[in-house]
Amino acid sequence: MQNFFEILPEKSGTAIALGYFDGLHKGHRNVISLAAAEKKNGLIPVCFTFSKSPKSVLYGTQSNALMTNEDKIKTLERLGIERTYQADFEKIMNMPAKDFAQKILIDTLKAEKLFCGFNYRYGKNGEGSAETLKSFCDSKGITLTVVPAQESKGKIVSSTLIRKLIADGNVKRANELMCSRFGFSSVIEHGKRLGRELGTPTINQPLCSELVVPKFGVYASIVTLENGETYCGVTNIGIKPTVGGNTPLCETWMPKYSGGEIYGQSADVRLLEFIRPERKFSGIDELKNAIIDNSKTALKIYEQIKGTESRQN
Repeated sequence: MQNFFEILPEKSGTAIALGYFDGLHKGHRNVISLAAAEKKNGLIPVCFTFSKSPKSVLYGTQSNALMTNEDKIKTLERLGIERTYQADFEKIMNMPAKDFAQKILIDTLKAEKLFCGFNYRYGKNGEGSAETLKSFCDSKGITLTVVPAQESKGKIVSSTLIRKLIADGNVKRANELMCSRFGFSSVIEHGKRLGRELGTPTINQPLCSELVVPKFGVYASIVTLENGETYCGVTNIGIKPTVGGNTPLCETWMPKYSGGEIYGQSADVRLLEFIRPERKFSGIDELKNAIIDNSKTALKIYEQIKGTESRQN
């Protein structure tokens, strides 16, 4: 897949999926899959999105994203998108809706078919909607497909809902709605080596600043190392109050890992399920016992998920 940060002229017709697509949840994937399916009709599947969250630009807030930009690009490619335009929102946020549709989507990107969600907004002050875009496209002989809301268990699937689930610790449900696992990849840093002294050596990683912060506590996780090997993880998100921590980080013990030191390497950690909230223990021995208990729970969750995946394959 080609990834552009500039809006470059296309030479042939395109099918464009429109949206910021934070998390690429079930509703987003309906939009993306429709655009990707147009390849069989001779159109180039394109995603038009933004390099930064429009809300974070408009309101000066932290992005609290559901996935890193790298994960988003990889997922779009897997879903069949061949070109992604990550536009600079600040450069086009004041463009009138009609100009955006005509000059960018039609004149520059050669849109022949467009796809968006029911709540899509565009143009200065969000003056454009799915309804106004439909009217515009009809006048130009272009097909616009507006994808209705996706519901799950009586609730509309949205990035806002999934962010709340993660902030509440319900990553299991969040993962179901995203059709992927919440987490990130980053370099392993040196810690205080307390885990090694306890017989539970951990990999330490700073929390990804662009992502929503999960509820502090212990999670079952799946860890993928640079060599591609995967392990069950017992991941603590928080400040480690028992040992006097004060900076939130991600700390993971892999009970079945017996290899050498991997400091400086990158590890991908994906949260599977919440085990317990973070708490302060009376001492190191109580902490160690809790970690061992958590590992039993984590291994059970990990093995159950891996078993389900192997049966599906």
